[in-house]
Amino acid sequence: MAETCTGSEPPQTLWQSLAHLGPGIVLASSIVGSGELIATTIVGAEAGFVLLWLIVLGCAIKVAAQIEIGRTTLTWGRTPLDAFNRVPGPRFAGLGWIYWGWVVMTALIIVQQGGILSGVAQSLAGGLPVTAAGREWNRLHDKAADMLVTEAALRRRGDASEANAIHAQRERVTKEMSTQQSPPDETIWAVIVGVFTALLLAIGRYRLIERVSILLVGTFTVVTLLALAMLQCDPAWAITSGEIASGMLPSIPPAVGGRSPLVTALATVGIIGVGASELMIYPYWCLEKGYGRAVGPRDDSPVWAARARGWLKVMHLDAWGSMIVYTTVTICFYLLGAATLGRLGLRPAGGEMVRTLGAMYAPVFGEWARGVFLIGAFAVLYSTLFVAAAGNARMVVDGLILAGWLPSDEVSRAAWARRLSVVWPLVALVLALIIREPVAMVLASGIAQAIMLAALGVAVLFFRHRDFDPRLRPSRAWDVLLWLCSAGFVVLGMWTLWQKVAALL
Repeated sequence: MAETCTGSEPPQTLWQSLAHLGPGIVLASSIVGSGELIATTIVGAEAGFVLLWLIVLGCAIKVAAQIEIGRTTLTWGRTPLDAFNRVPGPRFAGLGWIYWGWVVMTALIIVQQGGILSGVAQSLAGGLPVTAAGREWNRLHDKAADMLVTEAALRRRGDASEANAIHAQRERVTKEMSTQQSPPDETIWAVIVGVFTALLLAIGRYRLIERVSILLVGTFTVVTLLALAMLQCDPAWAITSGEIASGMLPSIPPAVGGRSPLVTALATVGIIGVGASELMIYPYWCLEKGYGRAVGPRDDSPVWAARARGWLKVMHLDAWGSMIVYTTVTICFYLLGAATLGRLGLRPAGGEMVRTLGAMYAPVFGEWARGVFLIGAFAVLYSTLFVAAAGNARMVVDGLILAGWLPSDEVSRAAWARRLSVVWPLVALVLALIIREPVAMVLASGIAQAIMLAALGVAVLFFRHRDFDPRLRPSRAWDVLLWLCSAGFVVLGMWTLWQKVAALL
């Protein structure tokens, strides 16, 4: 591929383009994590199959905005946060309204990262306890979980007498569990993982992050798809076509115990697929992959326009490819949650979050379920922790530069990004040890990101119609898709805000 001082020629074939993909995989590895494994499965547990339509919609509508934000970054040579700061509207201390919305959202994202770190620690403590108390704790809790799944399967098959016998045994084990104190294993693993991640990010570069992400994405994708496929082989747990069809018809489930599953679902939509944070971070990965250098400095020549169109096609392929990955895996997690946790009547929470989530795999893998799930859970959650730390650190540096607190040269930017990526998991560790409510920590960020989507919906229309190079004008069909995406963002953000305000009144 020809290199010039102003850029490089784009690939001419699909095969050549595939060699330049990568930012979308990094994005997918940070997306398919807490939102899918924790939030999505909880929605399935609370609502059954009823809200499948909302989960699919929440993934599918965001890719147009993802591409539009990437386009404005690559073609104008701006960082994403700088581009958002140019959107008209109220300003405070010289910075725009979207900038300050991003500040609030980022504060809650670091809280979310603490919840994710707790989930990683729970996964490791469940599979590799480091104390005798931890091993005994696991033995009792695993025994109770196995009994619960067995009891549910027996009842679904109509064997009430044997199910009642298992229930009585489970109550005795539960009573024994109530006399024990939580072992320190989760805390020990949280400290180990937090410090190890900080060290890994201290030496990491884009290529390392990309390779780790690809490995982790592949691991949990295979595990999840296999689990869902095997679930269909058991008539007691198989998902019927009628359940899928009913889930794809827009409807709202009734409240259960005074709590509406819709509230959880709205928070979930904010972080599944491309959440508001990932939409803003994606162009940073595009820049690190080299798309910006390949496009070259913008000028009025037809050569530059042709080169930009070529590299934008590569970015389109990258974004759509990542959408297929995260939408597929998100749907799988939702269906698993609805088919297992929903039928078992379980809702993951607190220190039992990961153990409860593991019940999704028990009907499929039996005695192997625990090990299979813990591997998948670690891959899912750690990929989010690792990539989100690296991506958010780059954006925080950009925010500090815009605020005038850091120099804007590339050497300083790279140095501070490295430092903040090291600090990020350490702050998450402190929050994980203090709050210890991983589900609430994840959903709090989801609510903030759902509301932030409304602001991004306005921004992408500004980029398309007021900050656009006419030589790169897209098709009319693309404009329709972008307007639908923006409208969906605004409706979702305002609806989420209204739900939270109404809950406070």
